[in-house]
Amino acid sequence: MKIREARINDIKQIQIVRNSVKENTLSNPGLVTDKDCEAFITVRGKGWVCEIEKQIVGFAIVDLKENNIWALFLDPKFERKGIGQILHKTMLDWYFTQTKEKVWLGTGFDTRAEKFYRKAGWKEVGTHGTKEIKFEMTFDNWTTSPHR
Repeated sequence: MKIREARINDIKQIQIVRNSVKENTLSNPGLVTDKDCEAFITVRGKGWVCEIEKQIVGFAIVDLKENNIWALFLDPKFERKGIGQILHKTMLDWYFTQTKEKVWLGTGFDTRAEKFYRKAGWKEVGTHGTKEIKFEMTFDNWTTSPHR
């Protein structure tokens, strides 16, 4: 297993992983374009991928412009192996070296992702739209978290 920064030539595999998930699915996969993904990993923030045998099995992307976790997804065949935790830690460690601003994310109600973020110390602060819970993580909460 290898964790590394995402590159533009990873986008096709990132999209495959994004569209393979069973929860927090996109209502229209065309809404997240390759150009969007490129902007998030090169201009707006940074991304990381997990590779196993040269195949991307998970990725995480953070947006510094909106202080938002844009994505953290795993191929369902590679869930429950600690990959999400490693990507999450890598992403938040980097984010908080760039800014001390709190970061937020939205995720579906009653999903495994919701449980993951609660366990990782994220604080529920309301809703994002009508279909997602909004969570926040502050610099202080991250740097003192036992989940790091």
